[in-house]
Amino acid sequence: MNAADVMVSNVITVGPDATVQEVAGLLLKNRISAVPVVSQSGDILGIVSEGDLLRRVESSTLHHRSWWLQLLTANATLRDEFVKSHSRKVVDVMTPNVVTVPPETPLAEIASVLEKNGIKRVPVVQDGKLVGLVSRANLLQAIATIGKTMKPAVTVDDATLRKKVIAQLDRQPLAWPSLINVIVHNGTAEVWGMVDSESEKRAVRVAAETTPGVRAVADNLIVYPMRYGYL
Repeated sequence: MNAADVMVSNVITVGPDATVQEVAGLLLKNRISAVPVVSQSGDILGIVSEGDLLRRVESSTLHHRSWWLQLLTANATLRDEFVKSHSRKVVDVMTPNVVTVPPETPLAEIASVLEKNGIKRVPVVQDGKLVGLVSRANLLQAIATIGKTMKPAVTVDDATLRKKVIAQLDRQPLAWPSLINVIVHNGTAEVWGMVDSESEKRAVRVAAETTPGVRAVADNLIVYPMRYGYL
């Protein structure tokens, strides 16, 4: 799946001539946390989020620095903060350098973009024009939808299934792979042995659970941290 498969197409936007008060009302009315700023031709100029309106003179939430910290703060920073907190124009408070993705961007790449930039949504742009918006919520919707439509695992015999589970475990960075054994009976994978930590124990269990054909997993692993030495 890619951006075009999950994005919201009817994006609520504002023009560069909108006021801060209008944007605040729009966010509240539509229960959204950000709104793109676009030109009349559809070009994306920026985005205004709740974070951009966090420090405002109207709500008495301005930065209050001690006198010595005020002296150490660059004049350019102080000027930018004044404009952002006092201007009534959207163009003065919006984030102008917007991270965007094209419609064909895979969901995995979108997740990385959101995570890397610490943002909650990313505009989808094609030929310079805004065509949609993908948020964290849209990624969750994709997970929920895919989970409902996933086909049941193909039934395989226990011997073949055991080989698949072992192969899946071999791909994990395990501390003591030779100390882990798998026994499969009627589609249930029983995992035995020792692991270095609780996180490794969870990784082994999930690896077994997600092996196609496994119906259930019986976790018999013992946590024995490597710092205690080998047995």
